[in-house]
Amino acid sequence: MRILEFTVPPSYESVKLRGFLRGYCALSARLLTALKQVPGGIQVNGLHARVLQILHTGDCVRLCLPKDGKIPDPVPAPLAVVYEDADLLVINKQAGLPMYARPGHDASLCGAIGSYCRTTGERFAFRPVYRIDKDTTGLVVLAKNAYAAACLAGNIEKTYYAVCEGCMRGAGSITASIRVKPGHTVQREACDAGAGEQAVTHWRALADDGRFTLLACRLETGRTHQIRVHFSSSGHPLAGDDFYGGRTEWIGRQALHCGRMKLTHPVTGRELEIIGSFPDDFKELLKKMGVKNIQTLAAND
Repeated sequence: MRILEFTVPPSYESVKLRGFLRGYCALSARLLTALKQVPGGIQVNGLHARVLQILHTGDCVRLCLPKDGKIPDPVPAPLAVVYEDADLLVINKQAGLPMYARPGHDASLCGAIGSYCRTTGERFAFRPVYRIDKDTTGLVVLAKNAYAAACLAGNIEKTYYAVCEGCMRGAGSITASIRVKPGHTVQREACDAGAGEQAVTHWRALADDGRFTLLACRLETGRTHQIRVHFSSSGHPLAGDDFYGGRTEWIGRQALHCGRMKLTHPVTGRELEIIGSFPDDFKELLKKMGVKNIQTLAAND
């Protein structure tokens, strides 16, 4: 069981417990309802409390988060852990590993987490805060409890590194909307505003060799295939991304890596910056471009 404790600040003097939990603690309505069903799940100063109770400055509010009832079915797969604590697990995902199992492809990050839980003795559900494509590599944040998941949703600043075809210099933003391509179920396309979902990608060129450009990308929105669609629609498909018009001579999958992230820890409030090392095929592509010290370049972006 994960126990969280909060001290009531002066700004919440004489506020009902419900308001404190929803406001100060950022508790979701769903989690609040679940905690109300747990004996002793919500306590004030060591005693069981009702959500209509009035709080006072200095009161200690304790939440007792129950352990998850079921862990993912284990399916062994390589798992590179780059950060872990009682609330978070951050993985540097390899290429070829989908988030969930699919027909003909049993290995998945979900199954790998099941194996990890079986090995370590931990017990938590598979809660990715966001998803990345099967052949996109890099950092994936998993929340070990519902509280961490609710706090982190939409609150992680991620930097993706991509290699696109052609020469791009300077910096800019792509704002084309994105929709499912007519006649397809997976493939997306850029479209006019109002015809799809709004999507915004900010990019900065880090290096180029005249044929390819290394980019740092940050997303305001998180649409499926967003970076891949945006650069393809701009005439600069990602290297290796034949699904969106890229050539595969130099790399056999889309050259896209979630390599850096910043977040505020949902429980401690500590600012975290996490770096995910580049995979070998990405580093080999950059070597052919003449890019050196890529990890240093990314860290200084």
